Amino acid sequence: MLQPFPDRPSAEAILAAVPGLAPYARPAVILEPTPGTPGVRESSIGGPLLWPADEPWPHCSVPDESSAEEEPEPSAMVPVVQVFRADAPGAWWPDGPDGADVFQLLWCPNMHWDPPAPQPDVNPVIEIRWRRAADVTDVLAEPPVPLRTGDELDGFMPRPCTLTSFPYTDFANTDELPEDLVPEVWRLMEPDNGADPDQQVPITSLGGIKFGGWPYWGITDPYEHRCDVCDAVMPLLFTVASDNRTGIVVGRFGDLRVFACPRDVGHGYWFDVQ
Repeated sequence: MLQPFPDRPSAEAILAAVPGLAPYARPAVILEPTPGTPGVRESSIGGPLLWPADEPWPHCSVPDESSAEEEPEPSAMVPVVQVFRADAPGAWWPDGPDGADVFQLLWCPNMHWDPPAPQPDVNPVIEIRWRRAADVTDVLAEPPVPLRTGDELDGFMPRPCTLTSFPYTDFANTDELPEDLVPEVWRLMEPDNGADPDQQVPITSLGGIKFGGWPYWGITDPYEHRCDVCDAVMPLLFTVASDNRTGIVVGRFGDLRVFACPRDVGHGYWFDVQ
């Protein structure tokens, strides 16, 4: 598989050209999807989850546009992402001797117009699990089927895909950089002679399904999410990007982002969509 950003200079070359970017570098792992048939012990989009047979499957009871009742019958969530630590190593994994090595994200496949915080408006309601693969010996064979699903064009029922990981160094979006660095970064993003002038060289806030890195700010100005427990600034943990291969569509073919407390993921998350 080709790398997702074949024209991008190396991180070393970027920093040599713009040394002032060094404080704005963050590790990231881009997860490129390929339609396929993933197994329960593989990283995947829309594939089966390594889920203990004796653990209740998450359901969503938040009213959605598919339910007429104010308190609808809870509907099963659907698997969106499963990533194994070996495929995306980094500081985003919980610490400790019993630290997790599997990340799982599920959502309700229905649009919710005004869900409770920290869920994103006009999008699915999200659930996250961290677990240790070695602890799961008896795997749930058949997850429950959702009682309701939105329109098939909503993009909330992912097609099964395997994932290939590519580590990168990501840099902050120009909206989050000091003014004196922005012209230098824009010059670095200019395409080579003969290239499509509308196609810029990707330097900052790399797109795609990814762990870590920086968020892209497209329809709003940058803003901070702060932890409700300890008030720490919550960096970007994970991005679910709209993609024709996976069939996922969030926002206006944008990104659904998960922000997490850097001190303890048990403090909770914040979700937004750009």
